[in-house]
Amino acid sequence: MTQERHPGDVIKNLRETQQLSLEELAERCQLEVEFIAHIEQGRLFPSLAPLMKIARALGVRLGTFLDGEEGTGPVLVRQGQASDVMRFTGSGAQKTGTLDFYSLGAAKSDRNMEPFLIDVCPSDDTEPVLSSHEGEEFLYVLAGTVRVVLGRETYLLQEGDSIYYDSIVPHEVRAGDGAGAKLLAVVYAPF
Repeated sequence: MTQERHPGDVIKNLRETQQLSLEELAERCQLEVEFIAHIEQGRLFPSLAPLMKIARALGVRLGTFLDGEEGTGPVLVRQGQASDVMRFTGSGAQKTGTLDFYSLGAAKSDRNMEPFLIDVCPSDDTEPVLSSHEGEEFLYVLAGTVRVVLGRETYLLQEGDSIYYDSIVPHEVRAGDGAGAKLLAVVYAPF
């Protein structure tokens, strides 16, 4: 797995390329100006939901924040070579994240799905912090135990279990037993 990458660099570059001010971008995605500024400065690791709002406001796919060089052919990722770790938190207000995403499709142009390996780190938080966004998510537990809060229901998934849900339903994913876990995830977010 390679270097950690922060979406703020890409967001700032796209915003400036489109000649948008922070205020204009904030208005487009209905987020606070200060929140976006903190993301761009690398002082804040956002959760997935606001990142999707920013992607939509900039007219790009969510995967754009992970993309390197894109190609049209198949993308082969060898074991241990998933790239561009991006860290997400449940609340978006913490400096350290609880979900580390490793892109498995960053080099594929015009993709409709975002495949990831996710390391789910243990969290001391007791209350779930739910988020929602348009699209669908598929999670498959490769190792460990994962707790998925989906609306009013809570699901405990063990190694080999999977769950597929509409991500507009408020949800949170976290380690289920105080130890870390590993997931294969596929996220679809309509553009």
